[in-house]
Amino acid sequence: MLAGVPVMAQTAPAPAAQAAPVRPTPATTRPATVAAPSTATPTAAGQATTAPVTAGTIRSLRVEGSQRIEPETVLSYTKLRIGIPYTTATLDQALVDLQASELFADYSISGVESGDIVLRIRENPIINRVILEGNKAIKSDKIQKELKLAPRQIFTRTAVRADVGRIVELYRRQGRFAAVVDPKMVSLDQNRVDIVFEIAEGSKSKVRQINIIGNEKFSADALRGEMATKQSRWFRVLSSNTSYDQDRLNYDQQKLRQFYLTQGYADFRVTSAVAELTPDKRDFIITYVVEEGPRYKFGDVTVDSEIRDFDNTRLAASLAPKKGDWYNAKLVEDSVDSLSQTAGLFGYAFTNVDPEFQRDRDTLTMGINFHIAQAQRTYVERIDINGNTQTQDKVVRREMRLAEGDAFNDFQIKRSQDRINSLGFFQDKFEIKRSPGSAPDRILLEAPVEEKSTGELQLSAGYSSLERFIVQANITQRNFRGKGQELRAGVNYSSYQKSVELGFTEPYLFDKNIAVGVDLFRRDFNQFNFTTNGDRNQLYNQVSTGFQIRSGVPLTEYWSLSGRYGLSYDEVGLDSSLLVNGECSAATVGRYLCEQLGNRWTSSVGYSLIYNSLNSGLRPTAGTRFSFSQDFAGLGGDVKYIRTRFEAAKYKGLGSGFVLSFLGEGGYIRSLEKSRGPGIDKVRIIDRFYLGEPNFRGFDIRGVGPRIQRTPLVTDPVTGVQSLVTDRNQIVDDPLGGKAYYLGRIELEIPLGSGARELGLRPSIYAQAGSLFSLTRPLATTTFTQLRDANGVLRTNPDGSPTLAGAPLTTIVNNQTLALYTVNATDTTNAGLTTTCAIGYSATAGGTCAGTSANVAQTSQPFVENFLGNSARPRVTVGIGVNWNSPFGPLRIDLARALIKQKGDDDKLITFNVGTQF
Repeated sequence: MLAGVPVMAQTAPAPAAQAAPVRPTPATTRPATVAAPSTATPTAAGQATTAPVTAGTIRSLRVEGSQRIEPETVLSYTKLRIGIPYTTATLDQALVDLQASELFADYSISGVESGDIVLRIRENPIINRVILEGNKAIKSDKIQKELKLAPRQIFTRTAVRADVGRIVELYRRQGRFAAVVDPKMVSLDQNRVDIVFEIAEGSKSKVRQINIIGNEKFSADALRGEMATKQSRWFRVLSSNTSYDQDRLNYDQQKLRQFYLTQGYADFRVTSAVAELTPDKRDFIITYVVEEGPRYKFGDVTVDSEIRDFDNTRLAASLAPKKGDWYNAKLVEDSVDSLSQTAGLFGYAFTNVDPEFQRDRDTLTMGINFHIAQAQRTYVERIDINGNTQTQDKVVRREMRLAEGDAFNDFQIKRSQDRINSLGFFQDKFEIKRSPGSAPDRILLEAPVEEKSTGELQLSAGYSSLERFIVQANITQRNFRGKGQELRAGVNYSSYQKSVELGFTEPYLFDKNIAVGVDLFRRDFNQFNFTTNGDRNQLYNQVSTGFQIRSGVPLTEYWSLSGRYGLSYDEVGLDSSLLVNGECSAATVGRYLCEQLGNRWTSSVGYSLIYNSLNSGLRPTAGTRFSFSQDFAGLGGDVKYIRTRFEAAKYKGLGSGFVLSFLGEGGYIRSLEKSRGPGIDKVRIIDRFYLGEPNFRGFDIRGVGPRIQRTPLVTDPVTGVQSLVTDRNQIVDDPLGGKAYYLGRIELEIPLGSGARELGLRPSIYAQAGSLFSLTRPLATTTFTQLRDANGVLRTNPDGSPTLAGAPLTTIVNNQTLALYTVNATDTTNAGLTTTCAIGYSATAGGTCAGTSANVAQTSQPFVENFLGNSARPRVTVGIGVNWNSPFGPLRIDLARALIKQKGDDDKLITFNVGTQF
């Protein structure tokens, strides 16, 4: 211990004690003690004695040894004064007073016989530093905040003991009951010391076992499942609920009682709860002793209302508890809430609903009478909005469904909370507080908002095998100028796509409930596939430039109508390496792509009818959302179609943080144009629907639906046998999109502990089903002829399949298919050039041929072309995913497996998305 024995009263001076390092006894969870000073009577020899001192008078009084403390201050701690008589008791009390001041390391009294009293003291040292050693689980700055000792303070043993207790208590709060704190004092010159707290943290104390005694109706495992505290097991390595916590012990007793009360055991009680530390001080064993009691059923359930507006019989019939059912305290609580909300709907804000219980132990029934006290109809006196420093008051007030002077309505209060939460400007669990007004029929409403960041800046860079280098920069302000306006801008750059987008939305135009917005965009999209040697091959590119104007108005509290007009210019072309004389080569990229090339204007007008009762627009846990949308293209421009879509979502909280959601969507696009030829779908490839990642988890981007797969045939140079390529990367896979699709998902969000919630982790499990279909079957790109041997006999492979010759390469000009030729080497002007002339040469495809050279027809490597995936049969996936609000923006990781898929679909096991809203 940091303790010392004071020098006893002496009649002669004693040598001054030398300061030396002190190694105190380790302090554990028990507080240290300080030796009490001796009250023995001092003698002339300076030894403690019980012999009495003859009473005398103090003739002089002085202090020796004081350095920082003035002699007058030292004397002020005692009752000794010049001219007063002194005895043994007087001197003993002076020593006790000096010790009580905790300012002195040594103290003694001399000059007893002569009356010339001298107080010899050695002051306590000054603290130079306070040092922590051995702490890892708790950072030093957190411990320092709890310590009272600090540099330049006077050292006292009491303060050291108190700080030891504070450190130990910090570790106890973390569940480390084996922690040991060993304080040390290191003496320095000039009467200074360093205080060192050596900390042995020990491991965190876990709950090794939970014993329950007295339970007969329910197993111990079932009861342990109701508790917040869990037994330490290997599979709970990430759980924080396996640590011992005294507060959680009390909470678990309440959880046990709540469980039994919901099962009808109204007399249940916990008679004792004991937590014992194991001998090694590593773990705890908790033992509960319970008395279950008999099980009750509901008796008569009645309502006694003093409010005349209510029909007691009808109210009682609407309540969940029914006579003869097993008693359930949760249903009673829900009934109280239901009656209070019903009263709130009629304008009674401060209604007191008191359940009166009639327990009958003979029949084991519990009758309940819900007494509703007399109340006055209430009106809103004032609405106060507090805490908004950036957001203007009107942004909050316009979401309130009540105004000052309106009759109070509990439903409108809840709806106001949901609308304000949906803004996403404030804390997640915002609630409107109620308090009595200046009169019994007045109520004050307070909206204590806590603003959070509404600006988002996302900067990212990366590399992928498909897109090469990727750079993204997006900035969004959802509460621009504090007016609730949304302003956004984004730039994306990669080999796959390049885009610039700007958008602005004003939710209340001229403070009227009319939303308007505008979007400007330019998107450069490149479609790739993989060639037969595994290299990436660019197929077509699409450049879209345009704008959209949006507007919306509410129809009712939940229904709204929005309209839009958009104008865009789309340029669809091929990479120059794939062009032949400036034209598309069907045999190279496919007839189905050559038919889609060209530039066109799209002018469209559309509307959306929306129903929304979600309790939050960001992370809903209850409510429904449905939208029906149609877009009509053909108001000018080159494209004509009707696109119809619907989306629906239902969220339901299951309790304990579980949220079940059902989501569905679908769409169909119908062209209003004339046929563009056999095998050519009237809906262009850039207007069709596509399905896959990220909406359909378990499949790659555009991995579902109609597609063309071209599998090359390779010929063995020795045997001449042909075979299909099996390497997936060498198979050309072109998704073509579809005119119709549907997608459904059922998902269960699983709650985690408080630590995971603070990190923003939200795991879920889900199942999805959907399909993309309805596309005109494209015509074959080319037809291969079968080879013959020298005798003119058709050749076959060992498996009986025909041996095919390369097909002529062609190009499409004005919907006409023209063969491609290489100018004969005998031509001295154009030898080796590509032309559409069988004889002679033309620099333009389909142009007039000039010359007499007989050219050589160009041929392609034989391949098998299959049209796959055009089926309405559902594809089904199951998976698990985790949402994480990371410091880099919203992130989602999915592990999904396709259980049912169609031939040609491109599945994907792991999906990783950053910066998407979920």
